[in-house]
Amino acid sequence: MNSELKKLAELLRKRLEIIADHEFRDNDPESHLKSLEEISVAIENEHESLGNSIDARLKHYLTNMSYEKALRHIENNISN
Repeated sequence: MNSELKKLAELLRKRLEIIADHEFRDNDPESHLKSLEEISVAIENEHESLGNSIDARLKHYLTNMSYEKALRHIENNISN
């Protein structure tokens, strides 16, 4: 997997980790929401920086914020 897609995959995984951290959400909802906003911006920025170097399906997933599908697509279709 090329380094740009590795970075994107890491950001997508981090977003899932934040969502799954119910203790964080329950104890500090404001910070939890801020963390989600920050990771979402980072994902959007990475998507923009990749431009046309990604395939149409991945671009579709990212544009529609189908981030779990985007991560699965990267993991299943991009060779290491």
